[in-house]
Amino acid sequence: FMSETAAALCLSAGYHDTGDRMWETLTLLFALFPCALVQLSLVFIHRDVSRDRPLVLLLHLLQLGPLV
Repeated sequence: FMSETAAALCLSAGYHDTGDRMWETLTLLFALFPCALVQLSLVFIHRDVSRDRPLVLLLHLLQLGPLV
């Protein structure tokens, strides 16, 4: 999960260096939008299954939810 996100960010940085804004934007969109949806769904699952824990919510907001 983390290596896929890191690879997408490196690829996007490469597109930025070459000045290709369209592919940079598409790469970031297709890499980060699903990440955000996964984190959002995990927040709701954790809230339904267990008690309200602010640390878990913070980790999800920092995109580190799957490590919990």
